[in-house]
Amino acid sequence: CNSFFTSTVIVYVRAPPTEGKKIIVNPPCFIFHRYLIPSLDRSHAGFYRCIVRNRVGALLQRRTEVQVAYMGSFEEGERTQAVSQGEGAVIPAPHIRCFPQPQVTWFRDGLCESVWFIFLIRRYAHCFIATRYVGGPADPIAPTIVIPPRNTSVISGTSEITMECVANARPLIKLSISWKKDGVPVRSGLSDFNRRLTVLSPVVSDSGFYECEAVLRSSSVPSVSAGAYLHVLEPPQFVKEPEKHITAEMEKVVDIPCQARGVPQPDIVWYKDAVPISPVKTPRYRVLAGGSLQVNGLLPDDTGMFQCFARNQAGEVQTNTYLAVTSEFIRPTFYILYLLHIISGYVFSTGERVLASFQMYLLEKGFLKTKSCFFSVKHILSLIIFILHIFPILNFVLKLMLVFVCEFRFVWEKDGQVIIPQSLPRLRLDVNGTLHISQTWSGDIGTYTCRVTSVGGNDSRSAHLRVRQLPHAPENPSAVLSTTEKRAINLTWAKPFDGNSPLIRYILEVSENNAPWTVLLASIEPESTAVTVNGLIPARSYQFRLCAVNDVGKGQFSKETDRVSLPEEPPSAPPQNVIASGRTNQSIMIQWQPPPESHQNGILRGYIIRYRLTGLPVDIQYKNISNPDVTNLLLEDLIIWTNYEIEVAAYNGAGLGVYSHKVTEWTLQGVPTIAPGNVKAEPFNSTTIRFTWTAPNPQFINGINQGYKVNAEGMRRNLSGIDPPVILVLYSQTVCGNFFFRTITKWRQSAGHIILNSLLARFRLGPRQQQLGLEGIFVGYRISWEEYNRTNTRVTHYLPNVTLEYRVTGLTAITTYTIEVAGMTSKGQGQLSSSTISSGVPPELPGPPTNLAISNIGPRSVTLQFKPGYDGKTSISRWQVEAQVGVIGENEDWVMVHQLANEPDARSLEPYMPLTNTFICMNPYIFLCFNAVPSCGPTNVSAFATTSSSILVRWFEVPKPDRNGLILGYKVVYKEKDSDAPLQFWTVEGNASHSVQLTGLGKYVLYEIQVLAFTRIGDGRPSSPSILERTLDDVPGPPVVILFPEVRTTSVRLIWQPPSQPNGIILAYQITYRLNSTNSNTATFDVLNSSARQYTVTGLRPESVYVFRIRAQTRKGWGEAAEALVVTTEKRARPQPTSRPTVPQENVQARSVQLSWEPGSDGLSPVRYYTVQVRELPEKNWTVHSASVSHESSSYIVDRLKPFTSYQFRVKATNDIGDSDYSEESEAITTLQDAPDESPTILTVTPHTTTSVLICWQPPPEEKINGILLGFQIRYRELLYDRLRSFSTHAISSPSTSWAELTSPYSIQNLSDPSLTQYELDNLMKHKRYEIRMSVYNAVGEGPTSSPQEVFVGEAVPTAPPQNMVIQSATATQFDVTWDPPPLETQNGDIQGYKIFFWEYQRKNETEKLRTLFLPEGGVKLKNLTGYTTYMISVAAFNAAGDGPRSLPTRGRTQQAAPSAPSFIHFSELTTTSVNVSWGEPVFPNGILEGYRLIYEPCMPVDGVSKIVTVDVKGNAPLWLKIKDLADGVTYNFRIRAKTFTYGPEVEANITTGPGEGAPGPPGEPFISRYGSALTIHWTNGDPGRAPITRYVIEARPSDEGLWDILIKDIPKEVTSYTFNMDILKQGVSYDFRVIGVNDYGYGSPSQPSPSISAQKVAPFYEEWWFLVVVALVGLIFILLLVFILIIRGQSKKYAKKSDSSSNSNCNALTHGEMVSLDESRFPALELNNRRLSVKNSFCRKNGVYTRSPPRPSPGSLHYSDEDVSAKYNDLITAESSSLTEKPSEISDSQGSDSEYEVDPNRQKTHSFVNHYISDPTYYNSWRRQQKGISRVQAYNYTESESGEPELCAPPPQSQAGSLFRPKGSRTPTPSQQSSNPPSQQGTLYRPPSSLAPGSRAPIAGFSSFV
Repeated sequence: CNSFFTSTVIVYVRAPPTEGKKIIVNPPCFIFHRYLIPSLDRSHAGFYRCIVRNRVGALLQRRTEVQVAYMGSFEEGERTQAVSQGEGAVIPAPHIRCFPQPQVTWFRDGLCESVWFIFLIRRYAHCFIATRYVGGPADPIAPTIVIPPRNTSVISGTSEITMECVANARPLIKLSISWKKDGVPVRSGLSDFNRRLTVLSPVVSDSGFYECEAVLRSSSVPSVSAGAYLHVLEPPQFVKEPEKHITAEMEKVVDIPCQARGVPQPDIVWYKDAVPISPVKTPRYRVLAGGSLQVNGLLPDDTGMFQCFARNQAGEVQTNTYLAVTSEFIRPTFYILYLLHIISGYVFSTGERVLASFQMYLLEKGFLKTKSCFFSVKHILSLIIFILHIFPILNFVLKLMLVFVCEFRFVWEKDGQVIIPQSLPRLRLDVNGTLHISQTWSGDIGTYTCRVTSVGGNDSRSAHLRVRQLPHAPENPSAVLSTTEKRAINLTWAKPFDGNSPLIRYILEVSENNAPWTVLLASIEPESTAVTVNGLIPARSYQFRLCAVNDVGKGQFSKETDRVSLPEEPPSAPPQNVIASGRTNQSIMIQWQPPPESHQNGILRGYIIRYRLTGLPVDIQYKNISNPDVTNLLLEDLIIWTNYEIEVAAYNGAGLGVYSHKVTEWTLQGVPTIAPGNVKAEPFNSTTIRFTWTAPNPQFINGINQGYKVNAEGMRRNLSGIDPPVILVLYSQTVCGNFFFRTITKWRQSAGHIILNSLLARFRLGPRQQQLGLEGIFVGYRISWEEYNRTNTRVTHYLPNVTLEYRVTGLTAITTYTIEVAGMTSKGQGQLSSSTISSGVPPELPGPPTNLAISNIGPRSVTLQFKPGYDGKTSISRWQVEAQVGVIGENEDWVMVHQLANEPDARSLEPYMPLTNTFICMNPYIFLCFNAVPSCGPTNVSAFATTSSSILVRWFEVPKPDRNGLILGYKVVYKEKDSDAPLQFWTVEGNASHSVQLTGLGKYVLYEIQVLAFTRIGDGRPSSPSILERTLDDVPGPPVVILFPEVRTTSVRLIWQPPSQPNGIILAYQITYRLNSTNSNTATFDVLNSSARQYTVTGLRPESVYVFRIRAQTRKGWGEAAEALVVTTEKRARPQPTSRPTVPQENVQARSVQLSWEPGSDGLSPVRYYTVQVRELPEKNWTVHSASVSHESSSYIVDRLKPFTSYQFRVKATNDIGDSDYSEESEAITTLQDAPDESPTILTVTPHTTTSVLICWQPPPEEKINGILLGFQIRYRELLYDRLRSFSTHAISSPSTSWAELTSPYSIQNLSDPSLTQYELDNLMKHKRYEIRMSVYNAVGEGPTSSPQEVFVGEAVPTAPPQNMVIQSATATQFDVTWDPPPLETQNGDIQGYKIFFWEYQRKNETEKLRTLFLPEGGVKLKNLTGYTTYMISVAAFNAAGDGPRSLPTRGRTQQAAPSAPSFIHFSELTTTSVNVSWGEPVFPNGILEGYRLIYEPCMPVDGVSKIVTVDVKGNAPLWLKIKDLADGVTYNFRIRAKTFTYGPEVEANITTGPGEGAPGPPGEPFISRYGSALTIHWTNGDPGRAPITRYVIEARPSDEGLWDILIKDIPKEVTSYTFNMDILKQGVSYDFRVIGVNDYGYGSPSQPSPSISAQKVAPFYEEWWFLVVVALVGLIFILLLVFILIIRGQSKKYAKKSDSSSNSNCNALTHGEMVSLDESRFPALELNNRRLSVKNSFCRKNGVYTRSPPRPSPGSLHYSDEDVSAKYNDLITAESSSLTEKPSEISDSQGSDSEYEVDPNRQKTHSFVNHYISDPTYYNSWRRQQKGISRVQAYNYTESESGEPELCAPPPQSQAGSLFRPKGSRTPTPSQQSSNPPSQQGTLYRPPSSLAPGSRAPIAGFSSFV
């Protein structure tokens, strides 16, 4: 027990089982204390603890266990044991008390037994004797588990753990024991005939359920199994510990963090001064959920040592801290010191004498003090300092101005040292005593004191300055699995230093499965120190880190938590896309896809398929697929024609997931197992037999009985040489049995072929005719011949049935004969076989074919094209191809390689050549079957590691049939398993070596290895499957990414990542550190386990440089160390950017450059690494090339660049604090050119002339040229077949011979034009085959060559296309295309056929097709085209050399055809009686669409009636139709088809009327209100259904049983009434209305119909007839009243005085007056005389304007006459017109207002109104005689002179209009007319002055006045 202070040590001892006692040891002052136990006995065994005390507190050390070994004596027990024969015997060991467990040895008869059937059970020390049967064979005994495994717990790190399973069976030799862990077989760790399972160095992942299964092999007895759980415990480990010293203020709350992890989860127990803390007894102490201790309301007694113990079954760990409770506020935050200058009193003085004073109050440390301060008169000022908290603190933001105020004489001090402002430019002292500090930093933190001196006294005050900065990283982050929630992780951390600014939030980032960091929670409350992360995915690992954010910004991230892996869960989703299909009558293939990856919840282990008969209560059967990559299964041994339901579920290590939905499938139909019964057959006639039978039992049909098949078999025993059975088969669908019978004899078939040889006629029955040609007993032949078309010359002979040839004699020379042969039965003659021959011209052998050409030469086949030769006067029956195979020589045998039965139009053959790389001679052609790549890889590939960086690979040759040419070598293809790195190749030249040593491999890396062979053509297929082999392990490389995220003056925390090259399994890490100024002998080292990723070192020297070295260990030893420097200071900052990177031109290569830079300032934290970014110009973004450049480097080689490409580079440095800014971008650097990476692609090589070929190619992509393309190189060489004879034997016996030895060297043709894409290679040898390759080159060199292309030179392709192509549209799917061949001079040989290219117009790439015609014909029929489609057709001719150019595309269009079915049917607006049907246009209209035909009918009769309705829709739009005459709740079938010139196929769909499930219910019954021409429908809401109502629809129908139709749709859901105008309805018709609700499920049930209402529109009252009558009557009354008033007014002026005639002294009187006489009825009588009134021109005119109106005439001076107008006035008034003039009278001196006598020019003429009141016919006639349109001449015009006197003058005739002059008092009517002249020239009526008689008034315009 170690202690570091003078202490009293108390040792607690816990003796078994629970007794405890305390031993007090009082040593003087020892550092090392020891407790001795004398006379040790068994009672001293137990756990001991050491408690250390001093004045600070007490500590309780971890417990130590004392074990006492002893051995007792055997206890008496049962001495005998009986067991039945064949059973196992377990002999228990005698009981003995001892410790530890003893080693037991069993003896039998004094001898140590170690035979295989006797087994020592280690767990119990029992002896097991297995079954031993002596004698003959006996019945087997089923296996039994005698000693099953038991549940076991072991601590992680134990060397091993053994589980035992002892079984017994007979015979024992066949007993097999197997183990499984969680259902997965265990293969390793088994011993003692699998009775023992040993787990070495168990870890937590080894926990699980282990099961042993005992099976008796080759026996039907069932197996048995037993299992137990293995629990691997993990000792506790702290994930969060408290700081060693915690200071807190009284009455505050403090959290002491403590969190641990382990298996099982440790319990946290707290001690204070070695005494357990009981929250029950002390409620102020509370243990939080994570294990931390919270102390509320701190008291001084809480000061002491606090210990946290984490315990579980695997052990315990402890950590401690010292809590100091103070009464002073140590680190107050966020308070502001206000310095206020206030004059608070008056000072009266004389000279220097103070007459008054004031007080200064200071709140300091919680106490109010009062001091008197006296000032002189010249320093009158008062100062009151108000402080917001108990300690003066001034906070401010970095780089802001800090102002301290102190007046009078003053001195500023910082931490007791006087500040001299002049010494630092950042300090400035104002004259008033204010101290300014600019550009503040952490060095300015401290206590500032302002000392004030005055005459009245001195004083000082202090304030503490703190600088706000970025918060520190959260401390001790810990992540553990949540114990209360699934798929959740509890994350805890300690609150960091807030940077003197309140924390705003935390940011949490997560890394899932080592993925890049992403933000998980962006705003965690600043008060939180724990959070639960939910919604995670099982079986995935998570790592977290946090950072804090305050007003200044975001701080650094914390260290990463340990990676936490969520446990696996069973898959939460079923497999997808499960489909089943019957394969046979007893098997079903089931296929599926894995569950979505996010629902797999672990690594899939396999699938479970369960299935059973559908609908039957039978057991479920299961199939287990333990390979997760297998996603299909063939269920076999099923019942024929039976329906099965199948489900699939995936499982992982956690268990079985969700089963998929059930899929049902039938097995296929089988053959009926029984035949029909009571089969009877009887002949009906010579060709018919009638069968009768009874149907078999349907249970044995094994399918759907689709018919019967009758097999008849007859025997003909008297026919020799012919198989007697003749089978007559009457076919149906299903075979149900065979029936044998004999038919009535009849000859059915003709004789076989007739072969004519000279005059010998031979005939025979072929094999098929022999079996099928007879329908009776064959008796012989009938042969006849006759001259062609001369039946009278027929000669007939009958031959026996054994005769097969006959010589015909007696023929006439040079005559054509027809010979016929027929077979005979007893019933007569069969069909005839005939042939025609000319006598004297015997048949001859056929002639040889001509124009033999070879094309399409492939590895195993060629195409032969020819013209048939002479047929030998008979038909050709077979074609035969012979060749010389292997070598060429005159004496070589010709071997038949192919034969084919003749076809009438055969012009080409494609014989299959089962030889590759074989020279074949077909006279006159010699050709070589092409090489091909090997079709499989080498066999028996093996690999094994030889060193840590090399693997030896071996293989056998490629099988000979798969070589496809001469093997030129092998390539070993390898790469790291599960790596994205490209494949690597190791080439082995030649075919002699079949092994290779791969070197330079990664250490302890698993590689996938394959081997392939290659020929001249290219690489073959690699070997399969891949071979996996791992290189040997070695010492590891250095750890990487060493960072120091937390550095204090005395402690540092470093983190690292495992070596990038572990080179094995990392077992441990070693950390060594020392002062940089010391040597390595003073270093301190520590060894950590392999899972450690961080390490904290304390007790370091402040402001010192330390060197840390970290290295890893594998089985091979310690590896290279990584070294890092760190400075123990808190004044660290991010590094400064490096200088601008430079790239000297000499360091620029084609694919790499070397950067150089100068490091910047490291910010007192050494740079850990550099990051180099690269940007490809001009448009690419910056990408990281390397983020791990050594911190010691100032240059770096950037590789993997593209040649001849411009780049820019930049660099940033990274230290423990963070990243620097990126440096300035380097200048643009262009890499050098390099040789091209790719070759051109040769598109075609075609013979152009007999000595040249045309090569067409495509250049490689520009980025693969790696520079400026300068040109192309064509390599070509002749394939020298003449030399093959001497190499044939050598090639077979020497596999290493390369292809170059069999061919000549290449000739090279340089093409310096880089824009070429084709070239004619000429000067070649005729009838030679050439090999051609191409490459490109730039300024650096030549690129790789292309794959070889072979061409035969000798014939050239046609150089012109076919001519005069004509396209004829035959049908909707066929073109008849004809053309003329190319001109003869351009054919370059015999045209062997044509290639017809055709495609749909403007869709060439998608629809182009090729039809090859191997005949030199001039036409073809293109079939299976699309109807009414425009095609483009082009034709090219070809010969033996290849294809000629295509003709220009010619357009043609097929005829119309029936269209395809409409693309879809869609139903909408479905109600109870109507639906809106829409459809899509046909995908293939095949013509001009003329319309559609829609047919619909109910699927079931409605009220016993099934009505079929057909609707024809004309045109191709619209594509919808509203159907209204449907019945509610009825399913209708709709069919629609389109029409061009005829109808196409239908598309159909069913729809059921009425509301669907979930649709709204009916609204309330609507009622209607009417206002004018608007109707308003009201309703109430109904049941909304399963979803809210989205809108309403109103339907309407005529009341006389009309059809409902939607009237208003899309009524908002919120309203319950709707108003619309009746204009949308038909006038005069009554309508019913109803309302329907609509939701997401569709249209609902309609409401009840509303009461009927008529759509008769109500006219407005002003349009009613009575309103017009009333208006007319009122108008008439008004007119009569007006007339009456006028009459009365006229009569009142009847007797007015005449005006004074003498007043008109300046004018002459009229010569003729008008007389007015009144009748007795007092109505005026107007009399017009025929003579005109004579008026003298006595009016004076002044300046051409009449200035004065004439006087009013007296009534007596007027005279009316009907006489003709005198000639004097003929120029003014037309004949038969009447005029009325007035006799002048006296003119008054006064004049009236103009406005009262002016005539309105717009007034209507007064004739009609005047005529209405004239009763005398003479008056009427006089007015009627006036012509229309003639204005009456104005007699006078009046103006006023300048003197004011009126003047009367005669107006000019053309400007006058008729008017009347009425004297004062006159009642004579004065009719006048309007003039068409302008208003200024209109006549007016004169009105006398107001001095005239009151009765005088001018008449109203438009009416006449009567006097």
